[in-house]
Amino acid sequence: MSATTNRLKSLPKLSALWAIIKVLSMPRPLVMLGEGSAQRLCRSMADQGITRVLVITDDVLAKLGTVDPLIAELKSHGVETTLFTGVRPDPTFEVVEAGLAACKAARANAILVVGGGSAIDAGKVIALAASTGKTPQQLVGVLKGRKPSLPFFVVTSTSGTGSEASVAAVISDSTTHIKSLLVDPAMVPRAAALDPLITQGMPASVTAETGVDALTHALEGWVSGFSNAETDGYNSTAVRMIFKHLETACNEPKNLAAREAMALASHYAGICLNITAVGYVHAIAHQLGANYGVPHGRANAMVLPHVLTFNKPNCLKKYALLARDLGFASAQQNDSAAADALISNVHELLSRLPLKNQGDLIKRSDYERIAHDALTEAHGMYSVPRYMVEADVYRMLDGVVAAAR
Repeated sequence: MSATTNRLKSLPKLSALWAIIKVLSMPRPLVMLGEGSAQRLCRSMADQGITRVLVITDDVLAKLGTVDPLIAELKSHGVETTLFTGVRPDPTFEVVEAGLAACKAARANAILVVGGGSAIDAGKVIALAASTGKTPQQLVGVLKGRKPSLPFFVVTSTSGTGSEASVAAVISDSTTHIKSLLVDPAMVPRAAALDPLITQGMPASVTAETGVDALTHALEGWVSGFSNAETDGYNSTAVRMIFKHLETACNEPKNLAAREAMALASHYAGICLNITAVGYVHAIAHQLGANYGVPHGRANAMVLPHVLTFNKPNCLKKYALLARDLGFASAQQNDSAAADALISNVHELLSRLPLKNQGDLIKRSDYERIAHDALTEAHGMYSVPRYMVEADVYRMLDGVVAAAR
């Protein structure tokens, strides 16, 4: 099948998706930013008359004591809390069902998530299922809730997914590992705290991987066919902030200014996901996660340079505009040279970060399945600037494997 055929087959789905995006209300959470914002969020919850809260997190954050001050803050205002620590990376329907059962048992009238993208996605679905009476599986798809969510709040522990700003959640099947997409504006939290005191506990490797996830969101959104002036403004700002602050956040974990900047950059890129979505980097990276357990941000880092290069012929002007805006190229350089400068700077940034390359895990015998699943995910869902065929994915995987040697 040719790239032109893939594009033509995708157009009806993309047109329908664009129509949905145009009519959907895209709510945004109230954002509390800076040191102590997590505590302020808890006080705000109490001020809203919330009396029983299910606190959702993972075992690691629970053992580190990250959630303890927040639970204490809620309790000091008379709010009862129940702790659910069953979240795992790439949450499954089983995880969501266990959280939903905990929510019902606690008779919670609100949910507070303390965590990264996996915890936030699980919390979104738990909150919507709790209010609608539907099973998590019945919420798969677009606008299946049809009711407001249980009041839902987020304290981010990583700076990458931007999930606290998006209308979507991804939940995996525990057996097949196939990911299901749930889209509903009701899943956007009422408020989110971007508190650098919470994110400073991230190891350098996780800081790098989640930061690259945010960078990938911004770069793929920048060249999306659904981009507009507003998303371009947020995404270019996110890219600039990530280039300026990500290395510092990795090398100086207690640098709260860098941590706060990365949290905000991730949030800016997350806002745009509701319009622009992503592209082939995510489509291929998702398969590396499903097949080999490669963490999502790490997989993005492995794939990103190859997709940027593939897209270059169709993105010269936008690449060049961003390169000049970031100071990577001068006004005198032509668009091709400026685009090369952008790609080169991304390469160089990735090389300086503490990122593990797991390309050695990829098996040639899996190429066909990976290519099929990646293209199936992307086509009709992501408004990509240039269309791939299976052979393009094969060459990209060859490049990822070669880079790991």
